Amino acid sequence: MYAGFFQLQLTPFSLTPDTSFYLGLPQHEAALNVLHIALNNGEGFLKVTGEVGTGKTLLCRLLLNAAPTDWQLAYIPDPALSPLQLRWALAQELGLKFSANIDGPQLLQLLQRQLILLASQQKRVILVIDEAQALPDETLETLRLLTNLETEQQKLLQVVLFGQPELDTRLAARHLRQLRQRITFSHRLTAMTPQQINQYVLHRLRVAGSEQPLFSASALRLLHFYSKGIPRLVNILAHKCLMLAYGEGRTAVGWRHMRYAAADTEAVHRFWHQIPLLGSLILWCRAWRSGL
Repeated sequence: MYAGFFQLQLTPFSLTPDTSFYLGLPQHEAALNVLHIALNNGEGFLKVTGEVGTGKTLLCRLLLNAAPTDWQLAYIPDPALSPLQLRWALAQELGLKFSANIDGPQLLQLLQRQLILLASQQKRVILVIDEAQALPDETLETLRLLTNLETEQQKLLQVVLFGQPELDTRLAARHLRQLRQRITFSHRLTAMTPQQINQYVLHRLRVAGSEQPLFSASALRLLHFYSKGIPRLVNILAHKCLMLAYGEGRTAVGWRHMRYAAADTEAVHRFWHQIPLLGSLILWCRAWRSGL
């Protein structure tokens, strides 16, 4: 809608986790480094958690896209599966062909044989599960039992869990303590700082083809206040601001556009969008006095 008006080749703030827009912020780079090092060392269970919208799915895709040739990846984006459904999904991801009337023990035997075969081919089998907080308790226990499969030298299956903080709460339960003890490495994603938000917005605009900042300093300050540093909220608010500026025929986003965008966004608490009005006016007055 507004791409041509702002001379953009792409939509800079789409909610789709597009890896071409990835900015290597320290918190995300640290998570990727932990994953690569731990997986290459043969660790059985790894966990990455973060609030909704902090970039877990994007990191998941980056991990999948950058996998070395000796990794055999199995990806499960919808974890609301029963133990048997999980085994079926893993078998299909590993390329197993089997009859539809196969029972649970037979399926487990086929999985074990396939895992041993892949290990003999010097493959690391890595199961990546997104939104892992939705895994039922019985399925979590099945995961733990699957990671018991090993040779004398290595685990036959490694597991990476991406989930919301509720996953940590669930794993703290006593009946899941055996699984919790298996998690050798974990990482918690944090929100962006104001400086990182400025860098993030400029980076995405550049990737989209912009040669100008498009957002005023006061708009960026409010963007951090309203988004709390959550990348998804930054994208939502920035996208709405560009739409508002386009609708008014303005070539840059100001603090008023950010206030209107926040007021129109359900994820921004209704109370908070009213508070920065005075602060925004002060920022505007300072900018006006300095001739900006």
